[in-house]
Amino acid sequence: MPSTTGLPTRRGFLAMTAAAASVAGRPLFAQTATGWGGAVDMARGFDQFHALVISHRGETVLAERVRGPALDRAVNVKSVSKTIVAAVLGAALDRGVAPGVDARLGDVAPSLIPSGADARVRDITLGDLCTMQAGLERTSGSNYGSWVSSRNWVANALSRPMVAAPGSRMLYSTGSVHVLGAALSVASGESLLAMTRDWIGRPLGIEVPAWTRDPQGYYLGGNEMALTPDAMIRFAEMYRRDGAGVLSNGWVRASLSRRTSSPFSGLDYGYGWFLGRSQGAQIALARGYGGQIIGFAPELELSFAITSDPTRPATSGGYFGDLMRLIDREIIPAARMA
Repeated sequence: MPSTTGLPTRRGFLAMTAAAASVAGRPLFAQTATGWGGAVDMARGFDQFHALVISHRGETVLAERVRGPALDRAVNVKSVSKTIVAAVLGAALDRGVAPGVDARLGDVAPSLIPSGADARVRDITLGDLCTMQAGLERTSGSNYGSWVSSRNWVANALSRPMVAAPGSRMLYSTGSVHVLGAALSVASGESLLAMTRDWIGRPLGIEVPAWTRDPQGYYLGGNEMALTPDAMIRFAEMYRRDGAGVLSNGWVRASLSRRTSSPFSGLDYGYGWFLGRSQGAQIALARGYGGQIIGFAPELELSFAITSDPTRPATSGGYFGDLMRLIDREIIPAARMA
């Protein structure tokens, strides 16, 4: 079926990767595409690394699996899911499900707020949740296990103590994005899975498998979604192409503007995207545990997807730092030279 967004079709991607894999046991692009082979060679040195796909000027120029699942398999993208939920928020706002990012939780989904929550919880905005600036104690890191073991994930996240004023600073917390997904479900009457499939997956021509749900049936916002590398590239290309008719131009521009910054990596953060520069080029990254990355550089017409072992950490001072050097030293320079 032809793509309505101008993105490459899934069938074309799979045919391309099958043909690439048939050449001397190594992908064709790693051998013949000027400049791209250096990225593959560097990536092979990372034992957590699984696959790399690069799109340049709207064409997939490299699709390399080093280890791990085949390129046509959906893989757990971990916290890249947060960026997908941010896209669902944009689509919801485009459809009038909520009046804007400044809409308060107490107005959009008051039924989610537990009776014992801090009074300020009502004033947390959808934008605060999306940028993880709710001000509530984090549910990620050492708190993640107890949070997902609780009987009510939304109530547990919203009952935590306020440790910062809402909207004041980033406190990386999957619970905040989970509450956002639940709030959008309440406001729209649709599950997060249905919204993701209908508003993002269908127009991009990608499949979104069902994933984890909490005890109340809300799909986990912010973790555990699965996508193929092809779907990851399509998602990146949607943003790179200013929404590609799937999201409004205004939402894309707002998403790529700084709202806060990460206390861990130092990168700026918009609505779902880490923002920075590489070799002078603006880049936007969706980042997931273990080294899952969707990224793009608008001025270079470049998009890329990286998958890695989802069971091992990838810190800014460790493997994620390695991937940033891969982007900075190989991928961005190759795009400039191509």
